[in-house]
Amino acid sequence: MLQCREDVLAFTKQLVNIESVVNTYGEKAIAQALYAMISSWPYFSENPGQLVLEQTHNDNQERYNVLAFVKGTKGTSNRTVILMGHTDTVGIDDFTHLKDQACYPEELMESLKKENLPASAQKHLQSGDWMFGRGVLDMKSGVASHLYLLKYYSEHPEELDGNLVLLAECDEEDSSHGVLSALKTLKRWKQEHGFAYSAAINADFVAPRYEGDDNRYIYKGTVGKLLPSFFITGAETHVGSAFEGLDPNFIAAELTRQINYNPELCNEAFGETTVPPVSLKQTDLKPSYTVQTALSAYVYYNFFIHSWSPKDVLEKLREQADIAFTNALTSFEERYKQYSTLSGEPYVQHPWKSKVMTYEEMEQLLVAENGETFTAHMNEFKEKLVNNPELDTRMFAARVVEEAWNWMKDKSPAIILFYSSLYSPRIELTGKTEDEMSLIQALDEAVEEMQPHYPHPIVTRNFFPYISDMSFVALSDDESGIKAETNNNPGWGTKLFVDYQDIRDINVPVINIGPYGLDAHKKLERMEMTYSLQVVPNLTNLVIQKLLNK
Repeated sequence: MLQCREDVLAFTKQLVNIESVVNTYGEKAIAQALYAMISSWPYFSENPGQLVLEQTHNDNQERYNVLAFVKGTKGTSNRTVILMGHTDTVGIDDFTHLKDQACYPEELMESLKKENLPASAQKHLQSGDWMFGRGVLDMKSGVASHLYLLKYYSEHPEELDGNLVLLAECDEEDSSHGVLSALKTLKRWKQEHGFAYSAAINADFVAPRYEGDDNRYIYKGTVGKLLPSFFITGAETHVGSAFEGLDPNFIAAELTRQINYNPELCNEAFGETTVPPVSLKQTDLKPSYTVQTALSAYVYYNFFIHSWSPKDVLEKLREQADIAFTNALTSFEERYKQYSTLSGEPYVQHPWKSKVMTYEEMEQLLVAENGETFTAHMNEFKEKLVNNPELDTRMFAARVVEEAWNWMKDKSPAIILFYSSLYSPRIELTGKTEDEMSLIQALDEAVEEMQPHYPHPIVTRNFFPYISDMSFVALSDDESGIKAETNNNPGWGTKLFVDYQDIRDINVPVINIGPYGLDAHKKLERMEMTYSLQVVPNLTNLVIQKLLNK
């Protein structure tokens, strides 16, 4: 057993004290501090080429990753384990009057003792085994665990038959520019040093899955996340003549009723089930108040997947959208007839029918009708729009779809289905390759050895349930699944881009062994120190030893 608690705690405090909120200067500051720290270690003073501070690519901000590696001297193996973790955090505004103390755990905890907190938080404050503060759980104590192991093996390379790489990446909490940029460095090292990447170990936080859950989880692979989006057009009318038109918000409401919390859209794999979709935005696109109904509405949903591909999700949601559209039209006609009976005004049947198409289908239709004229116009439109700082990737995509819709000859009410954000791919770890089998076996053996030293159950599951950079070091989707995502994302190649070939070239099986705690992303974010500072680094080390020194 490594006697690592105090060292990992010291690293944790150093990292937490640097406010590194995503999309702020702090991301640059923490990378520079990490680089300076590692540079001061004797091994890296003697081998400066094995440590890099690298700026992200295709990024509108200046921020950096830190990458380092130790070459083992115990043997001649080229097997290499990647230790990865992000250094950015979410914001600190939720700390309100305690914002100045959010990154200083001791001061924060003293102040929190004077607050009216839930009983569980009060108990943790008094226990001496919990640390509060922004980033202590998500995930600076995890990065600290990796730092400890990198330092340990830099001092004891003779205990390593293989290589150990540290990737401390920025921008996990937003757009994953960090890990996507780091892939190119990992590829370069693979070529220059002959690294055979055998496994990646992420150290993102783990938490109870339900009230009273006492397990400490380790995850093999990760959930995937999509953002299916819907541009909905109606038929405009004056509100005084409501039934002469069709309000797109009416269709949007029915769509949300059909999709939100729908168990049919939960994806089960290996006995584990995703949570169902839930809406993250629903709005019309009217720029200001008028007494005309809106021309269009926009809604998007969080969608988790375990085994489905982006192509599968499009097919399933097309069906759901068609059901919702049909239900909305049926309800509209029923209410129109009832109103006609009440008012004595004649009922006039409308010609509308359910019309659902993907963005790719609409684009292909418009290219067939208009050729290069349409393509050139849309390229110019997107180039101008991409520089608008008020549009995130989701609203950018909506505006592109809206512009393309203006070219449609048939403007009868419709739903256009597309993706409007970065796809975080799912990763299945099933043992289908030798590296996967070795990692699963090493993890199982490590947990068995560690469990007697810790009172709570350490349990392995198949899918990390939160979004993480694990998604970008391996790929379980085939080419058709990826194309369904890229061809149906209006911002692809302009607002966002992922070089999936980089991921395929690394394609390393990945697990998550991370700190345990509660309330990540919240004011009472906290981690249990015994598990996070002792069990996590020792578990990770056992896996490394079993993989590299087998």
